[in-house]
Formats: sequence, C-alpha cells, structure tokens
Amino acid sequence: MHCPYCRHPDSRVVDSRETEEGTAIRRRRSCPQCGRRFTTVETAILSVVKRSGVTEPFSREKVIRGVRRACQGREVDDDALNLLAQQVEDAVRAKGSPEVPSHEVGLAILGPLRDLDEVAYLRFASVYRSFTSAEDFEREITEMRRVRAAAATE
Repeated sequence: MHCPYCRHPDSRVVDSRETEEGTAIRRRRSCPQCGRRFTTVETAILSVVKRSGVTEPFSREKVIRGVRRACQGREVDDDALNLLAQQVEDAVRAKGSPEVPSHEVGLAILGPLRDLDEVAYLRFASVYRSFTSAEDFEREITEMRRVRAAAATE
C-alpha cells in the first residue's frame, strides 16, 4: 500500500478491525518513510458475469435503477429501494462466490420485490422472464396468490 503523503511503496499495519458487520476491514497503517499514519478500508469485490461474458463489479445503484423503473408510479420510497438492494447484495454474497452470473442477481431481486410491491414485481418479472402473452401474467399471478395463501396459513 503506497503512502498517500510521500508515495513510499510500503506501509506497516498498526491496527485492524472489522467494520460494516464484518463485510469490510479497517486498517490503520504507518509509513516507515515519513512516519505519518493513514487508514484504509478493504472490502471483497463481488463481480457479476453478464450473458455476454463481460465481468463488472456488483452495483447496488444498478439494482436500485432497475427496480425503480419497475416501481414507477408506485408508492415506494428510496429507503425501501436501498433496503431491497442491500438484501439482494447480501443474498448474492451469501453464495460465497466472488463471481456471480447476472441471472442470479435477477433471481435475488424477485423475492424481496414481490414482498415490497406486487405490481412492481410483475413489471420486473415480465421483463426479466421475457413474458410474451397474457397467459404468462396469469400464470405468475396464480403463483403469487398460491404463495400468499400458503404464507397466510403458516
């Protein structure tokens, strides 16, 4: 790690602590050249592999943008969208792989979105699952009702 003050190519770790519920490590460092101290935060990079084979870093903002489109005209606030994006990231990270297919990110969005707003869920699912007819919507609505009824009896 280069010192941000003198650009010396090495530094010594003085203290390390977990932050953000264990998803990041905060390190206090000291430069042997100039003696100044600085802090770094390390997080594991989660990559999304797109259908084309291109890999890009996971982005909560991208999840929020996609879900916000599905929620257009619905009464869904930004806090709910941020929470949904956090749930999606947690679900994807829980798989334990540093690279995850974009398809799995979409699947991770569907569950929390159904709980958040059923209309937005149908909009998102129709694009994500490439609905081509009214029967596709009917099938999905029937499944939603079945899941809701099963949850009500538990």
